[in-house]
Formats: sequence, C-alpha cells, structure tokens
Amino acid sequence: MATSYKELGLVNTREIFKKAMAGRYAIPAYNFNNMEQLQAIITACIETNSPVILQVSKGARKYANQILLRHMAKGALEIIEDAGSKIPVTLHLDHGDTYELAVSCIETGFSSVMIDGSAHKFEDNANLTKKVVDYAHKYDVTVEGELGVLAGIEDEVSHGESHYTHPEEVEDFVSRTGVDSLAISIGTSHGAYKFKIKPGESFPELRFDILREVEKRLPGFPIVLHGSSSVLKEYVELINKYGGELEQTAGVPEDQLRKAAQSAVCKINIDTDGRLVVTAKVREVFATNPKEFDPRKYLGPARTELIKMYKHKNEYVLGSAGKA
Repeated sequence: MATSYKELGLVNTREIFKKAMAGRYAIPAYNFNNMEQLQAIITACIETNSPVILQVSKGARKYANQILLRHMAKGALEIIEDAGSKIPVTLHLDHGDTYELAVSCIETGFSSVMIDGSAHKFEDNANLTKKVVDYAHKYDVTVEGELGVLAGIEDEVSHGESHYTHPEEVEDFVSRTGVDSLAISIGTSHGAYKFKIKPGESFPELRFDILREVEKRLPGFPIVLHGSSSVLKEYVELINKYGGELEQTAGVPEDQLRKAAQSAVCKINIDTDGRLVVTAKVREVFATNPKEFDPRKYLGPARTELIKMYKHKNEYVLGSAGKA
C-alpha cells in the first residue's frame, strides 16, 4: 500500500524554496546512507534551526532498504518533534534515473524526487522529466530536473567530462516539463576529485555568468547546485595522515557557494564532505587505538564530527541557520 509523505510529516520543496529565494540562502541537501549520518544531519539542523532536505540516492536506497529508510525518516521527524523543534524536512530522491524508480519513491513516502535525464538528448530528457512530473504532481510531490552534465563519480553517477548548461534551453525545458526546480551545471562536479589544483594555483571560478543568464531567463525559479562539497582540507589531511591516499583533491570553495546561495540557487547538494568526515574520524580511531573493535567507539566520533561540519555549512556557507 502506498505511503503519502504527508502521513509521515514531511514537506515538499515548494514553500521552503520560496522562502530561501526571498531570504537569499540555500537549503542544505545532505545525503545519508546509515543511522549515524541521519542522526548527525538532524541534530545539526535542530541545533542551527535550519530547514533540511534529506537526500537518498538509488544506491543508498538499495544499501539501507527502502522499508527501513521510510521508518528512519519517520523516526527523524519524531526526534525533531521531541526536541521541541519545527524544522521542515523534505525526503528527496537524488539522481533518480528512471520513471519507475521515481514512482517507487513517491509510493514509499518521498516528498520530492529528482529525475536526472541529463545524460540523454534534450528531447528525451524533457519527455522523461515530464512523465515523472505528471505522475508526481498528482500526489503533490515536487520534481527536480537537470540540464547540463556534471563531471565526476559519486554512487551511480559517472561522467568523464562536464557540459555546461546552455541558458537558451532552460525556458523551453521548464515550460515543457512543468518541473519545480532545475539543477544546472556551472562548474561543480561529483566526488572528491573535482579540480586538480597544483601548489600555488587558485581555484577556478564557478560560471556565475551562466547562472546570471539562467536567472534572467527564469526569474524567480528555483535553481539547484549538485556536486557542491568543498572537499575540506582538514579531513583530507587527516585521512592521509592515517594511511589514506587522497592526493591533489580539491572541491568548490565555500565563499563561492555562499555567493551562489544568495542568488536563485536555493538548494545545494553536499555528499562527499560527509563521506570524508566519517572516513577521517574512523581512520583516526583505528590508527590511534588499534585494539578498538566496538563500532560505537569509531562511528560515535564520526557522528560528532559530522554534526560540527553540518552546523558550519548551515551557518557560514548556505546561510540556512535560523531560517526554519
């Protein structure tokens, strides 16, 4: 039997995006695969009074089990209520690649879905996106589409090179599909190896010219940035200190993300930074206490560090703190 997200207490993205655009901040969209990540996201957002989008990829859904995921989301909402908080929470499918997957997520309580047809030709992308939108809107579920291709590898998403969004296509795409938000490609990318920066080189600037042109063509329309982890140096160094081999990794500078969040960009996706934090703290515990075998003793410190990182993002990068 289908489960409505409204029964779970979730919200779709329509109103939270309107508020974010008016307030010139972005809603954090954090990916989770397990309990500790979800606990950290919820705790950080309660403590900073920030709205949040809980993102689940196709791979995460398979890993965690769709039945358990639904109950985890419901449990997260009960934790929020128990804390006396009223932060709005969206459960979102990240990079859905088929109509069937989007339908399955809608039927199991997701309040928002992304259909990523960016690897297809424009016509096929528009047709697939419209098909998902037509189904989702019957249940008041919001839909995110994508134009342009991000480079990098993360879960099932793998592209060797990026293709910037063509601003001249966005109006046609949005009007034909009825999509509620649009992910665009302006220089971000998936995974830890976004840019290869040599010593002394500066980070490439995101293509704010493309963003401005998209804003002109779609005034007041919600824009999404994927692949927006900053690949935080302190955690890369910690991983490498304790046996890791992450060389020449670089992400999107946080000041550029803050600038983007003050535009039509009202949702910013962050996954890799969370992975790096967990890996860094787990490696540290194993290296400094090799006799440890209790998962709580290494996943616990990882969760604590995740809370710190997510709070930092909400307060200083996305500007979402205090906006619930």
